[in-house]
Amino acid sequence: MIEALLQAERLLVHGMVDQAEQIYASAIDSDPRNAIAVVGLARVALERGDERLAYDRAREALEIDPENAAALRLETRLREVFADRQEGHSAAPAPAAGEPTDKARPSERAFLLSNPSMADHQKMEEERAAKPAAPPDEPETEPERRPGILRRILGGR
Repeated sequence: MIEALLQAERLLVHGMVDQAEQIYASAIDSDPRNAIAVVGLARVALERGDERLAYDRAREALEIDPENAAALRLETRLREVFADRQEGHSAAPAPAAGEPTDKARPSERAFLLSNPSMADHQKMEEERAAKPAAPPDEPETEPERRPGILRRILGGR
């Protein structure tokens, strides 16, 4: 069973949502109280953009295993999203620098927003893409050459 769930996780990471869903559903058929498979189906729903179903599945997983960390995070985050929308923030502003764009899958957007290093990386990539290339009449500068660590340690040049 564990191998099948790991395979489903790999499939989901690579965007093979239908195949991952089949494995998670099969795991639940075998063991209806498998909270990991229920969270997997919640993530499948999230990948498909069905936040309500993802939330319901996360709640279902928490009923099975109240300490399931993935279900707790997913349920909490989606509850925040729904509360935000009820407060009138449904018309979201354009993403700021470092926020994921609509090109990212829903789970990637959530991950990028929750992981500062990934958001910083995306910001740097956007800045690099926006920076104009050096004009052709200006020679490109060669990076400073420094001796490698072994040569510095051994005293060679």
